[in-house]
Amino acid sequence: MNHLHTGRANALLGYPADARLLIINADDFGMCHAINAAILRSLRDGIVCSTTVMAPCPWALHAMQALKNNPEVPFGIHLTVICDPAHYRWGPLTCREKVPSLVDEAGYFYSYERMPEFLAHVRLGELEAEFRAQIDTVLATGLRPTHLDWHSLRGDGMTTIFQLMLRLAKDYGLALRAVGRTWIEQLQRQGLPTNDHDFLDSFGLETVGKPAHYAALLRDLPVGLSEWAVHPGLDDAELHAIGSLGPEVRQTDLDFLTSAEARRLIQQEGITLLSYKPLQRIWHET
Repeated sequence: MNHLHTGRANALLGYPADARLLIINADDFGMCHAINAAILRSLRDGIVCSTTVMAPCPWALHAMQALKNNPEVPFGIHLTVICDPAHYRWGPLTCREKVPSLVDEAGYFYSYERMPEFLAHVRLGELEAEFRAQIDTVLATGLRPTHLDWHSLRGDGMTTIFQLMLRLAKDYGLALRAVGRTWIEQLQRQGLPTNDHDFLDSFGLETVGKPAHYAALLRDLPVGLSEWAVHPGLDDAELHAIGSLGPEVRQTDLDFLTSAEARRLIQQEGITLLSYKPLQRIWHET
């Protein structure tokens, strides 16, 4: 068995060795109104523990005002340099002339389909400038985030980007989401609390039969700290007009996360729901 054993986070966070801990984080806060409304509902009426705001997106101001109005809601920053829809786009908060490797011919962030091209030529100095601009924009409002994670980034080149995000998390006193055994173990070796198990991305689940799948995942949740990155949204005219945002995925997420069945299973299984706030306290002190 790996010496970085299951349940390492339990000891760091002060929970019993057999505790089953779960962070349910709603990604994409600020992308559009249909997503903002669903995330707020999932936080108020559901089992979602925290959210992450996309500072460059059109509805980010609305999201940040909602967080100001609800200061008890833990939230992080969803570092964003990829733009999903073809006709509803966003770009850097940094002056485009200072970050040319981050933008396409039209001056927007690269699309998801062009991510390999973006990762092949992005300059880390420019990426750091934009990441810092996004973090600083949120901090300038007086809000206090708990952690960093990121939107859509994956593939070759992510190791150096993860190292950059880790440095930024430490610079700003924030926790950081980890994906994959290599990154999880790297953080554990530094004595930092992180998820013991690779995180769940709800876009990887089939929409058909999703409630039963989620229920099974809760019943089988392992000992230690797990994280689910969920994507609640309303399957409405706005999401369909934007396109490419997965309205069916988002609506089925919202339906389960706000269901009586979800709350019942959490209680029945003795699962402890967490945000990144207790992790951040240790990251800040380490």
